[in-house]
Amino acid sequence: MFDPPGRNALARFPMNDRVKWAENTQWNSFLRVVPLVVVLLTACNTQPRKVIQPAIEFTLVPPTSAGGPNTHGTIAGRAIGARPGQQIVLYARAGAWWIQPLTEKPFTTIRPDKTWESPTHLGTEYAALLVDADYKPQNVTYDLPMQGGQIKALATVRGKPDSAPQEAVIQLQFSGYEWLVRSVPSDRNASRHDYDPTNALVDSQGWLHLQITDRQGKWTCSETTLTKNLGYGTYLFTVEDVSHLEPATIFSAFTWDELPTDPNHREMAVEISQWGDPAGSNGQYIVQPYYVPSNVSRFRVPAGQITFALRWDPGKALFQTFRGGPTKTKSRAIAEHLFAAGVPSPGRESIRMNFCPVDNHQGTQQHPSEIVVENFQYLP
Repeated sequence: MFDPPGRNALARFPMNDRVKWAENTQWNSFLRVVPLVVVLLTACNTQPRKVIQPAIEFTLVPPTSAGGPNTHGTIAGRAIGARPGQQIVLYARAGAWWIQPLTEKPFTTIRPDKTWESPTHLGTEYAALLVDADYKPQNVTYDLPMQGGQIKALATVRGKPDSAPQEAVIQLQFSGYEWLVRSVPSDRNASRHDYDPTNALVDSQGWLHLQITDRQGKWTCSETTLTKNLGYGTYLFTVEDVSHLEPATIFSAFTWDELPTDPNHREMAVEISQWGDPAGSNGQYIVQPYYVPSNVSRFRVPAGQITFALRWDPGKALFQTFRGGPTKTKSRAIAEHLFAAGVPSPGRESIRMNFCPVDNHQGTQQHPSEIVVENFQYLP
């Protein structure tokens, strides 16, 4: 009689064969189950991950302002989806977009928690870019770059109209003109400098004192900016004896235009400095850019009262140095140089006077210092 497969059929095999058969049956069942589990697990693991798109949000927005070198605030935010090595580039809009906080410090670090914070000059709008480590930003631009490539995210925000009142801009009267006193950092002479507005003052004789002072172990500078744009004409600066100045100090009287229509900011300057080298000449005339050899003329400034003159005409800039006060400018100049190439035309430049240390490996500032400007004149 035929027995169907089952318990009776298994009984015909010896005991050892029965055990092997059972083991093989269990193993085959396991092998049939494993692929199913793997498929299920794989299906779970292959669910698409949520991709975080890079984005920037602002958590602290400065007040709105027409801008300028003496207005400043703090801006902060969060860089969503930022990757290691990426940084923030900030701009403030004041006519054009100006990189912040300084041209020598164009990047703001992103913290481990993805937040960032930076001082900034004020403007009507603010912009933040999330960029790769090797991105090279423009210092000034009329149009912000587009998102894409090395720019992973971009956001703009208007200044807050309801913020606390801005810090008052400090002014002083000197030689019949109004001058702004700098209080925010600058990167003049390719180095970051801090400023203390109390370093610029006018005494009872009407003379302007510019100082370099020590504040908590760090040198602070002084700078004044004429509030008027004068254009072509003659500019005269009379200073007291400069022979006491250390080799690592620099006094500059120069034209400067904040707007980017001229990449060299319409800068023409007379500078008193030995650039850290006690054996070097202590004066030079410059029409920027300085790296063009014909744009720099070095000379020696003697001890005693000195008057520096700049005669600015279309296509020409004549620098001269005279012993004594303004009345001596009809006498023979002790140094002079005529620049007839690369001379800027007038724009929105203004006259500035700056007194700072020179960051130079040949020598560093050792003591507080002062220069006295007795008089400024402008002759059309």
